[in-house]
Amino acid sequence: MSKTIKVVVPDGAFDLHVWVPDAGSGPGVLLIQEIFGVGDYIRAVAADLAGLGYVVAAPDLFWRLRPGWAVPHTEEAVEQSLELAARFDADKGVDDLAAALELLRELPQVTEQAGVLGFCLGGTMTHLLAARAEVDAAVSFYGSGVPDAVELLDQISCPILYIFGGSDPYIPRDKVARVEKAVEGRDNAAVRVFEEAGHAFHNRKAPMFHQPEHAVRAWEAAEDHLRRHLPARPR
Repeated sequence: MSKTIKVVVPDGAFDLHVWVPDAGSGPGVLLIQEIFGVGDYIRAVAADLAGLGYVVAAPDLFWRLRPGWAVPHTEEAVEQSLELAARFDADKGVDDLAAALELLRELPQVTEQAGVLGFCLGGTMTHLLAARAEVDAAVSFYGSGVPDAVELLDQISCPILYIFGGSDPYIPRDKVARVEKAVEGRDNAAVRVFEEAGHAFHNRKAPMFHQPEHAVRAWEAAEDHLRRHLPARPR
C-alpha cells in the first residue's frame, strides 16, 4: 500500500511517497532517490523494502528545481538529470531529508527505529544525512560524493554500509580506496566493493547499468545490514 503526504519546510513543501508493509507497521526506511527521481526503479526498491517489513518513505529531492521529476533511464534523461543534479543544493537537500526523516518517525505505522538507504546521488545524501541527523542504520550505494567527504565519518555514529562498484566510471577505484581506508578501525562502518561492477549496477530498470549478478549480491549485503541493525518486527 502506498500514499503521498507533504513535508512542510520553511520555504515550501514537497512530496513524500510512503509504502506500508502488509503487517501494517515496522521500522522506517527513508529511501533517497538517484538523479532520475522517484520513478519506477525507486518505487520498485520501495516495494522490496516494504516486503521486508519496513515502512518506506521516498522524498522528492528535486522539488525546488523540477517538482515530481521522474524520468526513464535513457541517454537523454541522463543528460537532463545530470543538469538538475549540478544545480541541486546539497545543504538544503540535507535539511529537507532531515525533515522527511522526522516526519517518517512520527507516522503511526513506524515503530521505534528509522534508517536511511540511498542510490547514486542518494548514496551521497545518505552519507551527509547520517552525519547530521539521528539515524539508526544506513546503506549508501555508490555515492560519488562520499570519497571527498570521508571526514564526516567522525560525525556518523550509526551502523553504515557503503557499497561501490570497483569498475565505476563515475567513481574511480582510488577514490573508493579512500573510503575503505577511512573506515578502518571503525566498528560502525564497513565498505563492500564489487570489483567488476560499474555504476548503478543494482538498477534493474536500467539496462544500460544493470548487472544482475552483482546486484543480487549487493542487495543481499544491504538486507543483511538492515536485518542486523534495523530489524523489522511486527508491532
